[in-house]
Amino acid sequence: MNYFAYKNGVLSAEGVSLETLAREVGTPFYCYSSATLERHYKVFAAALPKDALVAFSVKANGNLGVLKTLAKLGAGADVVSGGELKKARAAGIEAGKIVFSGVGKTRAEMRLALSEGIYQFNVESEPELEALNGVALEMNRLAPVTLRINPDVDAKTHAKITTGTAETKFGIPFVHAREAYKKAASMKGIEIVGVDVHIGSQITDMEPFEAAFNRIAGLVKDLRADGHAITRLDLGGGLGVPYEHDNDPPPDPAAYGQVVARATAALGCRLIFEPGRLIAANAGVLVSEVIYVKHGDAKTFAIIDAGMNDLIRPALYDSHHEIVPVREPGVGAARINYDVVGPVCETSDLFAANRPLPALKSGDLVAILSAGAYGAVMSSAYNARPPAPEVLVAGDEWGIVRARQDHDDLIAQDSIPIWLRD
Repeated sequence: MNYFAYKNGVLSAEGVSLETLAREVGTPFYCYSSATLERHYKVFAAALPKDALVAFSVKANGNLGVLKTLAKLGAGADVVSGGELKKARAAGIEAGKIVFSGVGKTRAEMRLALSEGIYQFNVESEPELEALNGVALEMNRLAPVTLRINPDVDAKTHAKITTGTAETKFGIPFVHAREAYKKAASMKGIEIVGVDVHIGSQITDMEPFEAAFNRIAGLVKDLRADGHAITRLDLGGGLGVPYEHDNDPPPDPAAYGQVVARATAALGCRLIFEPGRLIAANAGVLVSEVIYVKHGDAKTFAIIDAGMNDLIRPALYDSHHEIVPVREPGVGAARINYDVVGPVCETSDLFAANRPLPALKSGDLVAILSAGAYGAVMSSAYNARPPAPEVLVAGDEWGIVRARQDHDDLIAQDSIPIWLRD
């Protein structure tokens, strides 16, 4: 459930009209619903075993307003860079609730995380383990570590967001797990605390989760038999969300929680989860204005002022996002097939092909739904287009949580070297 609905004929975020926001903020802009973020977090957390740590995946949406909203509910953070770590801390997330994932942690990032006192490092390779051990010894610290073990399970999701098969860059191969833990145990700067697994995202079938979790549960027993103190189990994220209204919805969190319980109940481990898309995707929309409607020989194009620099998911993943008019169409309104495109000078700047929508004209507002995850965080200034600002709504209140840059701001980021100056 989300809190975007038509009220008095206008699409609203909770108690705030998107038309009002468009007048005040300009288009395009992102809008997030606090009530939706809160509901999704609570429903997911309630489905999990007691004392589980829900560490929101900051890469999905790193806006401080979003992170602060979740921090007030008790959320931790899953970070993959020093910048994300600093963002999580700036939003008030306790260091003891932060896990650090990612295949390319630098020594500087390791030092930052150790000095902050984070909950754990999810280590993805033996070279990383050696580097972390060295940094920890230099700082006279113990680094709490889980090793990310690749269970070689196909998540049955898009190839670009699957992470648990043998062909991906993530994790340590399952067949080398015990050897890697033996090596970690020999390092004086490393404290083994658990096992980490993450098989991908936007997963809509429980079978891959069940296969991966059962395989890792067996590994926990083997590692304990080898003498390792395994007290934590990080099961990653990845539970899918509905992007297409006409598709069968993915399993709800309660079904996921049952799979988790069956696989882990006998282990006595504290469980960590890293949801991102599940919490944030349907909590955000991208609002855009129609610039032109162009009639070609074979197609009709709705050219909007949001571009692939603002929301790259359709170009990158061929992802489907529902697109709706901000003004509620009449009952039985005729529909026209549009290619909904942006102004970026790329053929791939396409949000939807042959999408049936009510008749559009210049000046109409549309909302691209399910844009709260991997939207603004992946935006750029390509074509010298300032990225869309972000707005957070709570009830009848709203605030700009990332301001729009202007062209002068963009230009000021560059500098001309001295030998080229007049």
